[in-house]
Amino acid sequence: MIGSYDFCGHYEWTFEWLRRRGGDKLVCQYWDEAIHRDSQTHALELILEKGIEGMKEYWGHALDEEAAGYHTTATDKVFRCDMHECPSKGFLMRNKLKQYHDYCDHCMGWIGPLLKRGGWVVDHGHNHRGQCWWEMRKASDPSPPSAPGRLSGKDDVRLRSDWKRSRKTIDAYSRANGPQQKAKK
Repeated sequence: MIGSYDFCGHYEWTFEWLRRRGGDKLVCQYWDEAIHRDSQTHALELILEKGIEGMKEYWGHALDEEAAGYHTTATDKVFRCDMHECPSKGFLMRNKLKQYHDYCDHCMGWIGPLLKRGGWVVDHGHNHRGQCWWEMRKASDPSPPSAPGRLSGKDDVRLRSDWKRSRKTIDAYSRANGPQQKAKK
C-alpha cells in the first residue's frame, strides 16, 4: 500500500488523464467506482453500521494517519469536519502540481455517493487552498448548515482570515451527494 503523500501526485495526474479521455463524467465515474465502491468500503461499513459514531471512527483514524490539520465536532444529529491543512492538496501546492482543474472535488466524488447509501446529505465548502468544511446529517433532517463558529467554535475554518481571498471562489455544496451538485460562491 502506498502512503497518502505518494498517491497525491498520482491521483492528480490520473484525474486529468481520465478527463482528457472521457470528460468530467468519466472522472466522476472513477471516483464513484474506484474510491467509493472499492477502496473505501470499510468507511461505508462503519457509517452504515454506526452512523455518526462510525464517521468519528473513520475520519478520526484516516485524518490522523494522513497527518491532516483538522478538527471534528459531533452532536447526535450532525458530524462536522473543519480541514485547516489538507495533506493532499497541501502536497500538490508545495510541489506545484496542477493537472486536474479541481482536485478537491474528488472528496465529494466518493463521500457524497457513499453517504447517500446511508440516507445522509452533505453541506460542504472548499477554497482550493487545502481548507474545507463538511457537515453530514440525515437527509430527513431539514436543518441548514451551521453559521460560522456556531457548531465548532473557534475551530471553524470559515473564521480564518485566509478562508476567502479576493478573486478566489469557494466551491459550495448544499444537501448534496455528488460533485455535480456544486454551486460557486
